[in-house]
Amino acid sequence: MAENNYDVLVIGAGPGGYVAAIRAAQLGLRVACADARETLGGTCLNVGCIPSKALLHASEYFDAAANGAMAKMGIKVTPELDLDAMHGQRRDAVKQLTGGIEFLFRKNKVTWLKGRASFTDAHTVQVGDQAVTATNIVIATGSAVTPLPGVTVDGEVVVDSTGALEFAKVPEHLVVIGGGVIGLELGSVWRRLGAKVTVVEYLDQILPGFDGDVRKDANRVFKKQGLEFRLDTKVTGVTVQGGKASVSVEPAQGGEGETIQADAVLVAIGRRPNTDGLGLDQIGLGVNARGQIETDHDFHTAVPGVWAIGDVIPGLMLAHKAEDEGIAVAENIAGQHGIVNHAIIPSVVYTWPEMAGVGLTEEAARAKGEVKVGKFPMAGNSRAKTNHEPDGFVKIIADAQTDRVLGVWAIASVAGTMIAQAAQAMEFGATSEDIAYTCHAHPTHSEAIKEAAMAVRGKAIHV
Repeated sequence: MAENNYDVLVIGAGPGGYVAAIRAAQLGLRVACADARETLGGTCLNVGCIPSKALLHASEYFDAAANGAMAKMGIKVTPELDLDAMHGQRRDAVKQLTGGIEFLFRKNKVTWLKGRASFTDAHTVQVGDQAVTATNIVIATGSAVTPLPGVTVDGEVVVDSTGALEFAKVPEHLVVIGGGVIGLELGSVWRRLGAKVTVVEYLDQILPGFDGDVRKDANRVFKKQGLEFRLDTKVTGVTVQGGKASVSVEPAQGGEGETIQADAVLVAIGRRPNTDGLGLDQIGLGVNARGQIETDHDFHTAVPGVWAIGDVIPGLMLAHKAEDEGIAVAENIAGQHGIVNHAIIPSVVYTWPEMAGVGLTEEAARAKGEVKVGKFPMAGNSRAKTNHEPDGFVKIIADAQTDRVLGVWAIASVAGTMIAQAAQAMEFGATSEDIAYTCHAHPTHSEAIKEAAMAVRGKAIHV
């Protein structure tokens, strides 16, 4: 076999791409993975999921010390912020994890091709100055920040999510454009570290796509933490002068505008599929109205031998969704039967407390038929109580006739971990009674899931 000829070439080394490459290599295929970054891991590991969680975690410690939460537990401290050190531990986490993927590539004999890839034909890709051929090519190029018309990201005063990880000092006033997951997570970081944070959201509620009760309670929780919200509000422009920003806003439905002064502005209105420069036209592959590459159930595109996964195809733009698709596409290429149940992909907001959900919202479930809902407050959970974490709830939505669980939503300090139980139960077709009669360890936050399941039939104990 020629040196630059592979069974599988994966374009993109993010969570979908690197997982697809490793799994394909495990299945005995000759694999290469092309990526333009200097390090592996894509947006998630380099400038997304991982570094943001490092700052979220560190800022939670600082806030607990600064707001008196630790003092209430008998730990008296006077915190001093060392932002350089906080950034340092963030960078170290990224370095270790991206280096870990490089180790896994070597271990599994995946060839790492450093450079931007572009199609020449359906089986040939130009990577830098070399032409690479492959029987199967997997597009896993992820997503990029969605720009806001009329707003220029300069990387200093007006930033995207990458720039918001790198502030050299805490802004006095940070305006976040967008009340979705990214805006709320990064807004929470800088609010905890001392910034005034104003979140401007075009819709009338934050967290689009989440269950209505979660959206409503999240708004209350964040307000209590000091975030200011301007809902139903449209940003019409941002001007920068003298290192300060003027953010022009007006009611979403029209009306008199005003200007908000800020030291920094974070544009976080979403992400879009990253297909620029791929040369899709060279292989006759188009995109849909949302810029996504359409695939079939097995992740084939319309071009034989070309596959696609992750943020670049329809579905939730989440790292774990891309990872599952990466495993599935590799197994399909190897002649196995890789599948992903897109109806059961958990979503998590890593704020304090965390917010998570899987399956249908109550609104979507009721639109499909009759349901029963069980809800249990974290204030009634013994572990949450002893940890001084009273905010939140667990909510279970079940089919009124079959009792099959259709959706689970939670706000709790460890909701992101708790939701895994719900996802697994739903994958096995669990009823609310199945969860209710499963013994849960005491005292744990997960007991709230059991109680919510019992509440579906009106049998919750501790409420």
